Amino acid sequence: MEIIDVVLLGILQGLTEFLPVSSSGHLVLGQYLLGIKSPGNTLEILFHIGTLGSVYLYFSMILEK
Repeated sequence: MEIIDVVLLGILQGLTEFLPVSSSGHLVLGQYLLGIKSPGNTLEILFHIGTLGSVYLYFSMILEK
């Protein structure tokens, strides 16, 4: 897996996280369509942790105001 693959999947995760469908499903579909071999669940978990961190940071900044 190349770094550009990880970046593309990260962008896909960010764009589809708040849609009312599974963002994990989008990651699997994106990997299939781009022909990316998944290294396992670790990368997906890291994407979700990154999303959680960004949502936490956003709302903590909003609540400070």
